[in-house]
Amino acid sequence: MGGERKTRVGVIGVGHVGQHHARIYRELPGVELAGIADIDPARLQEVKRVAEAPVFQDYRELFGHVEGVSLAVPTHLHAQIARECLDRGVDVLVEKPMAQTLEEAEELTDLAKRRGRILQVGHVERFNGAVRALHRIVKTPGFIECHRLSPFPQRGTDVDVILDLMIHDIDIILSLVKSPVSQVNAVGVPVLTDRVDISNARLEFASGCVANVTASRVSIDRLRKIRIFQPDTYISLDYASQEITLFRRLPPDLASQPPQLPQIVREEVVVEKEEPLRLQLMSFLSSIRERTRPEVSGEEAVEALRVASQILAKM
Repeated sequence: MGGERKTRVGVIGVGHVGQHHARIYRELPGVELAGIADIDPARLQEVKRVAEAPVFQDYRELFGHVEGVSLAVPTHLHAQIARECLDRGVDVLVEKPMAQTLEEAEELTDLAKRRGRILQVGHVERFNGAVRALHRIVKTPGFIECHRLSPFPQRGTDVDVILDLMIHDIDIILSLVKSPVSQVNAVGVPVLTDRVDISNARLEFASGCVANVTASRVSIDRLRKIRIFQPDTYISLDYASQEITLFRRLPPDLASQPPQLPQIVREEVVVEKEEPLRLQLMSFLSSIRERTRPEVSGEEAVEALRVASQILAKM
């Protein structure tokens, strides 16, 4: 087994998020971290100590040495660099949001299809153990409520809070509801930047489901929760702790004397907790090796971006 060929990957952009991509690739078996690229030489040297990989200031020097790359640069650079990688036959895992505009995202998806390349998008919450369990429970959602609040991050402010934070919940909601969005209403205001920093959106679906989504990056406390109501079931999920609280309504026992009212009981939900980013990278590597559709495809990310664009248009 010692001679088994390793999958060669690289990381472009080793800031707050990219450094963790490099760390995990370094730890995973069957993987060779063939290089990391960043325009900041000091940052490269810092991450090199952990990643123990060749470093490049120009990401193009990775071409010819890697089969796939993680792309974790500022959003406005996603389309340009991803396009070059796909054109050079390199599979791409691009951090969310997939691109700055819907047009760029659609163009990347088409290019990946034409080139026969893997294009996965970093909607990492899909790999949260609680979210995976949630997909086994939710069948006919009627009402969804999401809160994603955080203190001001000092980073990621090249986009508004919808593309920075709310996009996570939009993606999860679309994966659960599986019905076209029929109506969007939204409000949002800038607070510390010249972009929207706090926003609330109401999404109505053809199925009748309604989702109320709030995102803020100017909150005192951190909160990442989604609550779902479906017939006879209430589910509350905490993304941070990867825990689910579930209550079911049991039908009344009409045969008893006197007849019993419906009962509400709490059910235990077993969640397998692992580092979501590690699972995401393992999934990307599997797609590279097996040439299978990625777990969060470009097409799915385009739909999340399409809804985010509709929300922005309502501001």
